[in-house]
Amino acid sequence: MADRGTIRVGISGWTYPGWRGDFYPKGLVQRRELEYAAQRMTSIEINGSFYSLQRPSSYATWRDQTPDDFVFAVKGGRFITHMKRLAGAEVPLANFYASGVLALGAKTGPYLWQLPPSLGYDAARLASFFDLLPRTLADAARLAEGHDAKVPDDRALTRADVDLPLRHAIEVRHGSFTDPGLIDLLRDHDIALVVADTAGRWPLIEVPTSDHMYVRLHGDAELYTSGYSPEALDRWADKCRTWADAGRDVHVYFDNDAKGFAPHDAMALIGRVGR
Repeated sequence: MADRGTIRVGISGWTYPGWRGDFYPKGLVQRRELEYAAQRMTSIEINGSFYSLQRPSSYATWRDQTPDDFVFAVKGGRFITHMKRLAGAEVPLANFYASGVLALGAKTGPYLWQLPPSLGYDAARLASFFDLLPRTLADAARLAEGHDAKVPDDRALTRADVDLPLRHAIEVRHGSFTDPGLIDLLRDHDIALVVADTAGRWPLIEVPTSDHMYVRLHGDAELYTSGYSPEALDRWADKCRTWADAGRDVHVYFDNDAKGFAPHDAMALIGRVGR
């Protein structure tokens, strides 16, 4: 029988002005917000990395502000997923990994690759991209050495102080991804299919394709806006326990941040599944 997997629950990003005075206590300085959130969550998704290349100093600071047993998920850059649309991604991937993400070290969790709604299912395109993805931190460091001038040498990080396996997950947002070939493709490449609750806007597929599950809860009634009822949280807790009992590690991130529900829902789910 497989060992029981771990369940980690957190939020997608942590810098939201609307959370101040609500989730974040009034008077808490902004530079302490990650520390505050990390003491109450078991993982957090870095989403600034989606919008632009960050710096090694930023990743090192985030690493140092969190507990020893904490892990970050890292959202892959939109230049790769939305502009390059996964094609010709060798150098952009090198730039992404050279930008500083290696500084997370032992606190490195799964990488998230969120596809745009305009990108449909293309098995060959996906397979070519998956073949480029590093599977260990040492692999990522070697890949980072191929960066170009977008990450200058004086701010590139191309070494990892520890080595560990890397996991990847893909979030799809086009109806064509219900193609039955997708599941076998992901299993062949050991890529998790994100279980994305999007109030019915994009596909919700709950099929395991790797040894881990990656769940993004964007809102079940209104995208990014609605909170989860106690009954809905009970259902998600049951799903998480089922996946973990089957030996899969589970990462869950609440992205219903518009009205500040995300951190409260995350803590409520942690209360159901434990730390």
